[in-house]
Amino acid sequence: MALLVIIVLYVCVGILAATGSIFISQKLFSAKAEQIFFALFFVAIAAFYLAFTAYFGDQRAWRLETGAVIVFALFGIFGLRLPVVLITGYLLHGIWDVLHEVHAFGGASPFGAHELTELPLAYGAFCAAFDWCVAGYFYTRRRDWNAAWKARARW
Repeated sequence: MALLVIIVLYVCVGILAATGSIFISQKLFSAKAEQIFFALFFVAIAAFYLAFTAYFGDQRAWRLETGAVIVFALFGIFGLRLPVVLITGYLLHGIWDVLHEVHAFGGASPFGAHELTELPLAYGAFCAAFDWCVAGYFYTRRRDWNAAWKARARW
């Protein structure tokens, strides 16, 4: 029961973090700059799993986690110009977060024992909530982002 309460709390914090990030990005950035920001931010958040791998000393997780970071970094790079790629990347990253949460605290691993790195309690729930909220927001912004790339620069 206590784990469920903690998970719900972290999901709420993830939603609040996404809401704040969206609000601030709308105030600070043009449509094009907003897309660039969230694409580059995606590369950074994907790399967090390597930090956890190092911190928890999960030697068997390095290969899988490094491969996942490379894949998600590619989603971020291609998402610089293609909103659908960025949306897909954040949705898939949310699934990746849930897999880690289930592995860490549910005792199940889709890739075998100790191939996923450990996480701090409820980090996967927080991150999945954030990822899925911002992906939903990106879906609503995709036309504006595409139009921003097509607009000619005015001098």
